[in-house]
Amino acid sequence: MTANPRIVITGGPGSGKTTLIEALARRGFATEPEAGRAVIRAQQAVGGDALPWADRSAFAEAMLAHDLAAFERRSDEDEPVFFDRGIPDIIGYLDLCGLPVPERLARLATTHRYNQTIFIMPFWPEIFTRDSERRQDPDEARRTYETMARVYPALGYDLVELPRASVEARIALILAKTP
Repeated sequence: MTANPRIVITGGPGSGKTTLIEALARRGFATEPEAGRAVIRAQQAVGGDALPWADRSAFAEAMLAHDLAAFERRSDEDEPVFFDRGIPDIIGYLDLCGLPVPERLARLATTHRYNQTIFIMPFWPEIFTRDSERRQDPDEARRTYETMARVYPALGYDLVELPRASVEARIALILAKTP
Protein backbone atom coordinates (compact mmCIF):
# COMPACT_ATOMS: atom_id res chain seq x y z
CA MET A 1 0.00 0.00 0.00
CA THR A 2 1.28 3.45 -0.92
CA ALA A 3 1.24 6.07 1.87
CA ASN A 4 -0.39 8.58 -0.47
CA PRO A 5 -1.28 6.76 -3.67
CA ARG A 6 -2.02 9.90 -5.74
CA ILE A 7 1.08 10.25 -7.91
CA VAL A 8 1.46 13.27 -10.18
CA ILE A 9 3.33 13.37 -13.46
CA THR A 10 3.84 16.97 -14.54
CA GLY A 11 5.96 19.03 -16.92
CA GLY A 12 5.59 21.08 -20.04
CA PRO A 13 3.27 20.33 -22.93
CA GLY A 14 4.61 17.85 -25.44
CA SER A 15 7.03 16.14 -23.06
CA GLY A 16 5.30 12.75 -23.28
CA LYS A 17 3.11 12.88 -20.15
CA THR A 18 -0.07 11.62 -21.78
CA THR A 19 1.77 8.84 -23.63
CA LEU A 20 3.32 7.77 -20.33
CA ILE A 21 -0.02 7.88 -18.48
CA GLU A 22 -1.64 5.81 -21.24
CA ALA A 23 1.18 3.24 -21.03
CA LEU A 24 0.71 2.99 -17.25
CA ALA A 25 -3.02 2.42 -17.81
CA ARG A 26 -2.27 -0.38 -20.31
CA ARG A 27 -0.16 -2.00 -17.57
CA GLY A 28 -3.22 -2.02 -15.32
CA PHE A 29 -2.50 1.02 -13.17
CA ALA A 30 -5.26 3.45 -12.27
CA THR A 31 -4.83 6.80 -14.02
CA GLU A 32 -6.47 10.20 -14.25
CA PRO A 33 -6.27 12.19 -17.49
CA GLU A 34 -5.12 15.79 -17.81
CA ALA A 35 -7.77 18.37 -16.89
CA GLY A 36 -6.69 20.86 -19.55
CA ARG A 37 -7.43 18.64 -22.53
CA ALA A 38 -10.71 17.44 -21.01
CA VAL A 39 -11.86 21.02 -20.42
CA ILE A 40 -10.83 22.12 -23.91
CA ARG A 41 -12.75 19.24 -25.52
CA ALA A 42 -15.84 19.92 -23.41
CA GLN A 43 -15.75 23.65 -24.10
CA GLN A 44 -15.24 23.15 -27.83
CA ALA A 45 -18.17 20.73 -27.90
CA VAL A 46 -20.54 23.33 -26.44
CA GLY A 47 -19.00 26.47 -27.94
CA GLY A 48 -17.82 27.63 -24.51
CA ASP A 49 -15.11 30.16 -23.81
CA ALA A 50 -13.38 28.59 -20.77
CA LEU A 51 -10.40 28.04 -23.05
CA PRO A 52 -6.76 29.07 -22.71
CA TRP A 53 -7.06 31.25 -25.81
CA ALA A 54 -10.36 32.86 -24.76
CA ASP A 55 -10.90 33.19 -20.97
CA ARG A 56 -7.87 31.95 -19.05
CA SER A 57 -9.39 32.52 -15.61
CA ALA A 58 -12.50 30.53 -16.52
CA PHE A 59 -10.26 27.83 -18.01
CA ALA A 60 -8.33 27.62 -14.72
CA GLU A 61 -11.59 27.35 -12.74
CA ALA A 62 -12.84 24.58 -15.02
CA MET A 63 -9.54 22.71 -14.64
CA LEU A 64 -9.78 23.08 -10.87
CA ALA A 65 -13.28 21.60 -10.85
CA HIS A 66 -12.01 18.69 -12.96
CA ASP A 67 -8.95 18.10 -10.76
CA LEU A 68 -10.94 18.31 -7.52
CA ALA A 69 -13.40 15.73 -8.84
CA ALA A 70 -10.52 13.41 -9.83
CA PHE A 71 -8.85 13.89 -6.45
CA GLU A 72 -12.06 13.06 -4.57
CA ARG A 73 -12.89 10.15 -6.87
CA ARG A 74 -9.57 8.59 -5.88
CA SER A 75 -9.84 9.34 -2.14
CA ASP A 76 -10.26 5.70 -1.09
CA GLU A 77 -7.51 4.22 -3.27
CA ASP A 78 -4.83 2.08 -1.67
CA GLU A 79 -2.84 1.35 -4.82
CA PRO A 80 -1.03 3.98 -6.92
CA VAL A 81 -3.10 6.27 -9.12
CA PHE A 82 -1.15 8.25 -11.70
CA PHE A 83 -2.42 11.75 -12.41
CA ASP A 84 -1.58 13.63 -15.62
CA ARG A 85 -0.94 16.91 -13.75
CA GLY A 86 -2.37 17.97 -10.39
CA ILE A 87 -3.97 20.94 -8.66
CA PRO A 88 -0.61 22.76 -8.28
CA ASP A 89 -0.32 22.79 -12.08
CA ILE A 90 -3.20 25.28 -12.13
CA ILE A 91 -1.17 27.62 -9.93
CA GLY A 92 1.66 27.26 -12.41
CA TYR A 93 -0.68 27.93 -15.31
CA LEU A 94 -1.97 31.14 -13.75
CA ASP A 95 1.57 32.24 -12.88
CA LEU A 96 2.69 31.58 -16.45
CA CYS A 97 -0.23 33.68 -17.72
CA GLY A 98 0.53 36.53 -15.29
CA LEU A 99 -2.83 36.06 -13.55
CA PRO A 100 -3.42 36.13 -9.80
CA VAL A 101 -3.84 32.87 -7.93
CA PRO A 102 -7.19 32.92 -6.11
CA GLU A 103 -6.94 32.30 -2.36
CA ARG A 104 -9.24 29.29 -2.71
CA LEU A 105 -6.87 27.64 -5.19
CA ALA A 106 -3.83 28.35 -3.02
CA ARG A 107 -5.63 26.83 -0.04
CA LEU A 108 -6.77 23.75 -1.97
CA ALA A 109 -3.22 23.16 -3.21
CA THR A 110 -2.11 22.86 0.42
CA THR A 111 -5.06 20.82 1.72
CA HIS A 112 -5.38 18.40 -1.22
CA ARG A 113 -2.00 16.71 -1.13
CA TYR A 114 -0.55 14.23 -3.58
CA ASN A 115 2.29 11.79 -2.98
CA GLN A 116 5.40 13.62 -1.75
CA THR A 117 7.30 12.52 -4.87
CA ILE A 118 6.28 14.36 -8.03
CA PHE A 119 7.59 13.16 -11.38
CA ILE A 120 8.43 15.99 -13.77
CA MET A 121 9.13 15.65 -17.46
CA PRO A 122 11.42 18.20 -19.10
CA PHE A 123 10.65 19.97 -22.34
CA TRP A 124 11.64 17.66 -25.19
CA PRO A 125 11.81 19.62 -28.45
CA GLU A 126 12.27 16.49 -30.58
CA ILE A 127 8.83 15.12 -29.64
CA PHE A 128 6.97 18.42 -29.14
CA THR A 129 4.01 18.89 -31.51
CA ARG A 130 1.04 21.21 -31.67
CA ASP A 131 -2.55 20.14 -32.25
CA SER A 132 -6.07 21.57 -31.97
CA GLU A 133 -5.85 21.45 -28.16
CA ARG A 134 -2.15 22.16 -27.68
CA ARG A 135 -1.55 25.56 -29.21
CA GLN A 136 1.51 26.51 -27.16
CA ASP A 137 4.77 27.18 -28.96
CA PRO A 138 8.04 25.50 -27.91
CA ASP A 139 9.09 28.49 -25.80
CA GLU A 140 5.85 28.39 -23.80
CA ALA A 141 6.24 24.62 -23.37
CA ARG A 142 9.76 25.13 -21.97
CA ARG A 143 8.56 27.92 -19.67
CA THR A 144 5.70 25.69 -18.46
CA TYR A 145 8.20 23.04 -17.42
CA GLU A 146 10.30 25.65 -15.62
CA THR A 147 7.22 27.00 -13.83
CA MET A 148 6.16 23.54 -12.63
CA ALA A 149 9.73 22.94 -11.47
CA ARG A 150 9.26 25.96 -9.15
CA VAL A 151 5.62 25.51 -8.08
CA TYR A 152 5.76 21.97 -6.72
CA PRO A 153 8.86 22.44 -4.52
CA ALA A 154 7.38 25.71 -3.23
CA LEU A 155 4.44 23.61 -2.00
CA GLY A 156 6.80 21.18 -0.26
CA TYR A 157 6.97 18.41 -2.85
CA ASP A 158 10.10 16.54 -3.97
CA LEU A 159 10.71 16.44 -7.71
CA VAL A 160 12.14 13.52 -9.65
CA GLU A 161 12.98 14.53 -13.19
CA LEU A 162 12.31 11.80 -15.70
CA PRO A 163 14.95 11.50 -18.42
CA ARG A 164 14.27 12.02 -22.09
CA ALA A 165 14.08 8.29 -22.67
CA SER A 166 11.75 5.56 -23.87
CA VAL A 167 8.36 5.13 -22.25
CA GLU A 168 9.53 1.82 -20.77
CA ALA A 169 12.63 3.42 -19.23
CA ARG A 170 10.50 6.19 -17.74
CA ILE A 171 8.01 3.69 -16.32
CA ALA A 172 10.83 1.66 -14.79
CA LEU A 173 12.15 4.76 -13.03
CA ILE A 174 8.69 5.74 -11.79
CA LEU A 175 7.98 2.27 -10.43
CA ALA A 176 11.39 2.12 -8.76
CA LYS A 177 10.72 5.42 -6.97
CA THR A 178 7.05 4.86 -6.15
CA PRO A 179 6.68 3.90 -2.48
